Order: sequence, then structure tokens, then C-alpha cells
Amino acid sequence: MKILVTGGCGFIGSHLTDKLIAGGHQVVVIDNLSTGKKENLNPRADFHNLDICDSKISQIFQTENPEIVFHLAAQIDVRQSVKNPISDAKINILGSLNLLGNCQNAGVKKVIFASTGGAIYGDTDVIPTPENHLEKPESPYGICKLTVEKYLHFYKKTYGLNSVILRFANVYGPRQNSEGEAGAIAIFCDKMLKNEEVIINGDGEQTRDFVFVNDVVEAALLAMEKEKSGIYNIGTAKETSINEIFKRIKELTNSNCQEIHGPAKPGEQKRSCLDYSLAKKELGWRPKYSLEEGLKETTKWFRQNI
Repeated sequence: MKILVTGGCGFIGSHLTDKLIAGGHQVVVIDNLSTGKKENLNPRADFHNLDICDSKISQIFQTENPEIVFHLAAQIDVRQSVKNPISDAKINILGSLNLLGNCQNAGVKKVIFASTGGAIYGDTDVIPTPENHLEKPESPYGICKLTVEKYLHFYKKTYGLNSVILRFANVYGPRQNSEGEAGAIAIFCDKMLKNEEVIINGDGEQTRDFVFVNDVVEAALLAMEKEKSGIYNIGTAKETSINEIFKRIKELTNSNCQEIHGPAKPGEQKRSCLDYSLAKKELGWRPKYSLEEGLKETTKWFRQNI
């Protein structure tokens, strides 16, 4: 099939593009390279250096005529969204609407949207958190992702545009940007291998559900292949504290850095852990990588690429 991937030079998007091309699909990538890197781009993909807010996207839809769209391009830094919610909304809401309007006009069969698990639910009293839990986003980033989910419902009901929403837990793995994407695992790997000081925000007892990028890509492929639409959590249903992540990466990198705690960040939640039983039931998906396996793969990549 002809498939369009927004954010295809980014962390998750580049892994997805590789898998799609390996599966025999023709892939078109839109990425403005604000956080994505050209070296991540599969050489067999057709690349357009363009912002998702740009009206020129309509020309790409007209010439490429994609059947499936994976929408991963976004402003994904929660802290940046707290600092500048207007900029976050312009990219994550208006950019997405620009894309969805073109999907509707071009007769796209299905949109797979990369949403967020933890940032949409906020701190909950149900761990692991299921999809039917009340959404209480505590950051502009989470608010924007939830807003796009509601727009996808509108496009489905009004225009028949099919979509699958994947609410990702904390994705980690090779190629993750240790600067722009603010993932704790990527930051820790990078700094420890460079023997630089690592600062843990707050007491470090905040927990996250860490899911390996290969598992996330597998979920995205199943979302495309299955005759399903709806919202699915993509996580491991396991909580891991930031302090535990620090300890494990320190062991894997043989770093001698010390544990230093800084102030907690505004908009950051205390606990996050996703129930993936619906994805298991309806998509046939489950995480295959343990945290130990994933961290080994990730530290190996950072060791080779710093």
C-alpha cells in the first residue's frame, strides 16, 4: 500500500517507516526535522521536508494519494507545552486538523494516531489505567492529544474517516533524542556514557510505564492491518520508578555518576501505568520486550552513537 507517515524522521516514526518498507509498502514521509533527524530516514522512503501546519500538505496528498496515514508528528515535550501552550496547540491541534482535512478530501482509508497514555489520564486511582477511565490531563500536551482524539471521533461520525488511536505509555529505545524528546531513559544513557552529571527531577519515586519502541511499532502495524477502530492503550501494565531506571542504567553503562535530585517539574504526574488488555483482546498485541531486554538494546545503541 501507499502509506504516509508524519514524523517519519523521528524516534518512533523512523522505526515504523523501516518496518513498513521491509513489509513491501511504499512510504511517504513528512517531517520538518525540528526534532527528527535526516540520518534516521529510510533511504527508500519518499521524503518531504514540511511542517504539518503547512497548506502545501494538500499537494502531497494529491500527488501521493496515500491509503493509510500514520500521524506521529507532534510537539511532544510536556514541559515545553507547559511553558508555551499556544505553540503546543498550534502544532498539535491545528497541525493535526490540517492533516485530517486532507485525509478526508483524499479518501484515506484509515488514520492511526499516536496519542498519549499517561498525559491524558493524569494521576489516577486505578493502576494500571484502562481506556474507559476519565481523562484528566494535567498538561497542555495531554489536553491537545485528547482534543485531537475528539476531532477524530468527529471525522469518523461526520465523514466516515476510520481511525485507530494508540495511547502510548513512555516509549524508549534506539534513536530516541536525548535532548528534544526529554525521555528519562535516553537522557540517562547519554549523560552516563559521557560521564556527565545526571539530575533526577523531584524525589525520583514518580513511576512510568516504559514500553520498548519495537513493541510500539508492532502495535501500530496491527492497528493498520486489523479491521478495528477505537482507542487502545499501548504499555506494559508495569510501573517503574525513575530511581530504579537510574540504578539499572548506571549498572549497564558502568557509570560512576552520583544520584542528584533537583526540583520537581510542573505538570508532571506522580504515577503512570497503562492497562493494555483491550489491545491484547482486539488487536492481538502484547509487549514482548522486558525492561531488562529493552534497556540493554538501548544502552548498546547509545554506546555506539554518542
